[in-house]
Amino acid sequence: MAFDAKWEDYQRLALRFARSLQDMEPVVAAKEFVSFGRRYAQDRDSLPQTDADRAFHLVSEAVTLVDYQLPFATDEEAETIIPRAHRLLEEALTLDPHCYDASRISVAANCPSFESYYDYLCEVEPEVRAYCEEARNAALSSGSDERATAEAALALHPHLRWLAALASKALICGRNHEALRYCEEAFQLDPADMADARFTAALAYAKLEDEQGLDQLEARCRKLPHPYGSNDAWMLLARLSLAQKRLDFPLARQILAKIAELYPNAAITLARQKELPDGVFARLALPPFSEDELIVATSEATVLTQEGRDSFGRGALGSWLLQESLTIATHEQIDEISQEIDINAIPHKSNDDRGNKEWWQ
Repeated sequence: MAFDAKWEDYQRLALRFARSLQDMEPVVAAKEFVSFGRRYAQDRDSLPQTDADRAFHLVSEAVTLVDYQLPFATDEEAETIIPRAHRLLEEALTLDPHCYDASRISVAANCPSFESYYDYLCEVEPEVRAYCEEARNAALSSGSDERATAEAALALHPHLRWLAALASKALICGRNHEALRYCEEAFQLDPADMADARFTAALAYAKLEDEQGLDQLEARCRKLPHPYGSNDAWMLLARLSLAQKRLDFPLARQILAKIAELYPNAAITLARQKELPDGVFARLALPPFSEDELIVATSEATVLTQEGRDSFGRGALGSWLLQESLTIATHEQIDEISQEIDINAIPHKSNDDRGNKEWWQ
């Protein structure tokens, strides 16, 4: 369900190509459309497209570089990747000044702080909303078929991504109520929640210790067309945070066991608690219940795991998760964890969690 820049690029051109065939006889048009996939892959310039389409293609190339190549690049490779990505975004904005994905990504790279980036997103959001709504209305007025409906949906994607970025940055900046407001705007715009705003909302409700709000979000999520039910990593980490905070350790361990059941190598991921940069286009498109998905969820849950401080240098929940992860890890996983973390320095648990409050509070 997450946004995929390459797939969206393909969809945009496929719809435009299909519209160019609408005056042909159905049989002739069908034969012509068979060539689309080959032409897209081998001779893209032969397809009908606008400057806005060309700009979005450049964005998709920049996203591939920054989100999917840069994290695994050497320092030497990064020196080539970053300038190339900037050039692609600059060219995109030259072709289409209203390519809001390009402008959002470019500004993010140059903002000195989360707060300044959040302020920028707030300031420009009304402009993005107005432009995308106008594009949607134009698509809908062009016809009543499935093609027009699909074009209208695509027209709203930049605004949905803008709202998702606003919600995420509001959460990081401690503006939890504002994060929920932007999530709600995204829900209203797209009830299927392609932007995965529900993940950010789950963390915001946990930060606010609003279990009733989390319950309502969970009920809402069960109706969505996705494979999670109420078992996505973000919801489970939010539930675990609330249980640990109210000292309900049996429930917290039950949720931890559920995460370990659903996600491979969960013990390693939850012990490490790696903090990663956000995807520049949107939350990374990852397979549901994959190890990489849990890594991303755990990184975003830093707002929960690093809350407060303890003698081990982590937040209360982060320290508790580290210690508990070792109890569910295999010997091989413990060996891997110990390569990065001095597990012998971790304070020993007492038999009674409540008797050891100074460690995890």
